[in-house]
Amino acid sequence: MNLTAQREPRVFIVSGPSASGKSTLVKRLLELPKMLWSVSCTTRQPRPDDKQGIDWYTFVSQEEFERMVERDAFLEYAKVFGKYWYGTPRRWLDEARNKGWDLLLEIDVQGAVQVKGKIPDAISMFIIPPSKQELESRLRARGTNSEEEIARRLARARQEMESYQGYDYVVVNDDLERAGNEVQAIVMAARCSRVVNDKRIRQILDSFGG
Repeated sequence: MNLTAQREPRVFIVSGPSASGKSTLVKRLLELPKMLWSVSCTTRQPRPDDKQGIDWYTFVSQEEFERMVERDAFLEYAKVFGKYWYGTPRRWLDEARNKGWDLLLEIDVQGAVQVKGKIPDAISMFIIPPSKQELESRLRARGTNSEEEIARRLARARQEMESYQGYDYVVVNDDLERAGNEVQAIVMAARCSRVVNDKRIRQILDSFGG
């Protein structure tokens, strides 16, 4: 008797302000087995170190993005900073389902609301920097943002952090090693949940007969 139950992928959402360290924590989550990373689509131009379709983004034209919206090809999509569109293709959910893996999304607050509306059981984590001063220091350390851009990102960070109550878990990233352990622990606990494992547990019980 095959005791491996088919199930919908667990979907994990990671959000947080720019420079909160969420991308680094996502890499810690990808160290866990059977975790599929969803590569987002964006209309912004690639930076020198960006690789098409690898790491974080697939770069598409505005026209192609709009065609994908018309085809309902996105789990979520949003315009960020009033400039560029970002979206998570549905195909990653299909791939996770086919593999029997879990799906990891790094998306903003708008996208998280959309995904939770479609997949209420999705588990959401919000990454918070220890202070405004630390966040500003991280933004400046990048050396790629103008003063206007830094001010805009700090203002947006405040707005985003006010949404933390809509998330299942909040991780304060004041110590990277501890924060990395915490996000991994959230995933491992979710994988042991009675609710998500109920079907498999019933199959095991049935194997005892009676």
